[in-house]
Amino acid sequence: MKKINLIITSALLYFTFSFTVNAQTDNKLGVFLAYGTEIENIGIGANAEFPIIDKLTISPSFIYYLPKDESGVKINWFEFNANANYYFLDEETIGVYAIAGLNYSSVKVSYDDNDLGFLGDFSASDGRFGLNLGGGANFNIGGSITPFAEVKYVIIDEGQLVVAGGVKFRI
Repeated sequence: MKKINLIITSALLYFTFSFTVNAQTDNKLGVFLAYGTEIENIGIGANAEFPIIDKLTISPSFIYYLPKDESGVKINWFEFNANANYYFLDEETIGVYAIAGLNYSSVKVSYDDNDLGFLGDFSASDGRFGLNLGGGANFNIGGSITPFAEVKYVIIDEGQLVVAGGVKFRI
């Protein structure tokens, strides 16, 4: 029984060590600007990138789109993303990756009837889960700052194309 435990423990340590040695070593935090085609507005975002194995990172992000006011109707929209980035090209000057992940989008619509007085106030919100598919590139310029650009399509109800660009900081 002790031999089996020793073999299992040794195998687990070997696999853990081999994944750690081969994984990209830089954790990154980033900020960016984004544009969503469904909301037709600019958003401000933050993301992170955590390597798990060679060429694969986990990349959570948050985007808050600037509030819109269309004919008295106010729209607030934000999204959380849990993506996996697979680097299929990782050279000294550029790292190109595919994006796949989960999305949670929340939209709040409100109407304040201050002007007319007979329609009343209205407010509604909705949250939906969707899928992200896309790609991006890191532009390695040296140092601890890395500019990046991403394009993803959020598969959710009407769908939304999101184009983003910003910088990631090595931590």
